[in-house]
Amino acid sequence: MTQDAVNKPESKVNKDALAQTACRELMSYGLWDTKTKAKRWIKKYILRRENAPEDLIFWTTGLLAAGLWHYRKELQNVAARTVGEEKAAAQSDILGQIDHALGAYYTRWTNKGCPIHYLDDLLAGETLLNGYEDYCASGTDNGIIDSRSAETYRKAIEKLAGYGLSSPVDEAGSFPYRSAQNNGFIFVDVIGLACPFLYRYGMTYRRNDAMELAVKQIVNFAAYGMDGSTGLPYHGYVMDTACKYGIIGWGRAVGWLLRGMAGCMISEYGAERLKDSYIGLVDAVLPYQHKDGYFSWQLHAMDGPVDTSATGMICAAIKQGIELRILTDSKYEQALDAGRNAVYRSVKDGKVYDCSGECEGFGQYPQRYGAYPWALGPALLL
Repeated sequence: MTQDAVNKPESKVNKDALAQTACRELMSYGLWDTKTKAKRWIKKYILRRENAPEDLIFWTTGLLAAGLWHYRKELQNVAARTVGEEKAAAQSDILGQIDHALGAYYTRWTNKGCPIHYLDDLLAGETLLNGYEDYCASGTDNGIIDSRSAETYRKAIEKLAGYGLSSPVDEAGSFPYRSAQNNGFIFVDVIGLACPFLYRYGMTYRRNDAMELAVKQIVNFAAYGMDGSTGLPYHGYVMDTACKYGIIGWGRAVGWLLRGMAGCMISEYGAERLKDSYIGLVDAVLPYQHKDGYFSWQLHAMDGPVDTSATGMICAAIKQGIELRILTDSKYEQALDAGRNAVYRSVKDGKVYDCSGECEGFGQYPQRYGAYPWALGPALLL
């Protein structure tokens, strides 16, 4: 990355428009329409085949919720320093939209009895826990949780934590991504999906077992899932055979791993255990940042398509490391600024484009690029 790219003026972006798109997608993305429900019914009751459940808090919307919560806090901090009724009113409007969307999103889930289908769902627990902590600290309604819903949400948090703490693990203590499949596949995705919630829950409720379980996932992956030559992660591995799967340096794999690491260094215990590995991974990643700030869908495919989901997730984790004062060199600030600008250059009409499609498994990375929630959520974190 050249100094010219680093010093390039920040791209202008309307984050309110991003937040409005995220609010809409939070309530609609991944839900079954009437046609899909009919097909699922036929598959289940006529063809007698198993169906994946409709998941109201799957990881895609969990990322959106995390982004919206972060932007909400950002707006509140700005509002506290703002002078002028017009600007304050505009901020109040978008805050109201975010609160309404987050409240409706979690209420829809709690009204169904808080179903949890996968470890992926723990990502949505992060924002729920943040909202509950905010409510308890302030003692007042915060637009998402109020005195009538507080106990319901507390129980929902406990249910999510219980799901994670009781999930099957392999002989080393790592979560198989889909334990019911009995294949022993350890996906790096789980580190970013489940570990920040488990660690934050353990820290808040003094559950050392939750904190240790979260950290163990990362320590194990660092031991068994990394490429010794590049210092980058494979997509996953199987403990029994010591075989690594997927490609080296898939962009979102790096993002998931860094996200999980950063989310587990919010207290001294996690920072002491993970700091060196985290800094080492960031340092291994930065040479693959393009001159224009982007990262490719596969980091060392420098001539391949850029990917805003990889760029956004990596840079959001770097930002958190800077805020935690773990990353202190100016090169990290420069990389964050360049990556933020790159993501913002891919924004159009409230959506983040240049995002690679959903991964379908080890070695299955469709080369479809468009606007997806897994770029939009991280963009709100930058």
